[in-house]
Amino acid sequence: MRPDVLHGRPDSQVYESFAMTTMLSSDLPLTKIGRGKVRDIYAVDDDRLLLVTTDRISAFDVVMAETIPMKGAVLTQVSAYWFGKLEGIVPHHMISADTDEIVAALPALKPHRAEILGRAMLCKRTTVFPIECVIRGYLSGSAWKEYAQSGTLAGEKLKTGLVESEKLDPAIFSPATKAESGHDENITIAKMREVVGDEVAYTLESMTRAIYTLGEELAREQGIIIADTKFEFGRDKNDRIILIDEVMTPDSSRFWAVDAYKPGQSQASFDKQPLRDYLDGERRAGRWNGDAPPPPLPASVVDATSKRYLEAYRRVTGTELKI
Repeated sequence: MRPDVLHGRPDSQVYESFAMTTMLSSDLPLTKIGRGKVRDIYAVDDDRLLLVTTDRISAFDVVMAETIPMKGAVLTQVSAYWFGKLEGIVPHHMISADTDEIVAALPALKPHRAEILGRAMLCKRTTVFPIECVIRGYLSGSAWKEYAQSGTLAGEKLKTGLVESEKLDPAIFSPATKAESGHDENITIAKMREVVGDEVAYTLESMTRAIYTLGEELAREQGIIIADTKFEFGRDKNDRIILIDEVMTPDSSRFWAVDAYKPGQSQASFDKQPLRDYLDGERRAGRWNGDAPPPPLPASVVDATSKRYLEAYRRVTGTELKI
């Protein structure tokens, strides 16, 4: 099936099914070569990888003990939706996000079909550039904090008089270094050129702008503002620079509702905000110091966060998530 048209049961039934089969960590009959905060990475052969998006969730750089039902499927299928939309615009690494196609290509995964349902993506292998390609269409988050303090973004001056959440026209390309743990660090474009070279830096910025322009336009038609987002790129075996990892998901992007947008203040977002709000409350109450281990999450917070991810999928794609 196409990644942008998923068939199956009504959404409520899908949710109930995944609530019983959430994934904290995967264990597949392939060689695991990486484990991020959310994704497990397996080697298939010299040319292919299998990305498995678990239901792990992190906030404030701490991974929670609890899983979020449907989160892995949402992230995988939102990315698959965007990869489909980007065909012919930028090359990318997705081979398939269809579980049956993946099992057909890798028969050893047949006993694990239920485990990876909706959350696995077969991809081309690349040599990854050590840069997060961030693009900001609106002044928010860490960018707003820096601007409010010094009038800069990654040390470069912006025009005066901007307010929180103001639209940036044109959008600002703001690269960052990739951190193994903790926050990525914003860097200047000049520093990026030192790391990857002038030609690659130009290509990464051009591809980033092309992807964001399309995504921002299509999302706005669905009532969503993509305030900012980040991309990763790699070089494939044919020496092409291609888009990899996830694309404009609730984890890699800041999503706002068009009809609720008001510049001059922070905006409600379609992501893990219920989780952040709960943890903020625990810190203010002195029950958590911000370090691991995190406090246990109430079922109500887990449920609200899961529903927020499902709503993000609905708003971005215009359809219910059905697998």
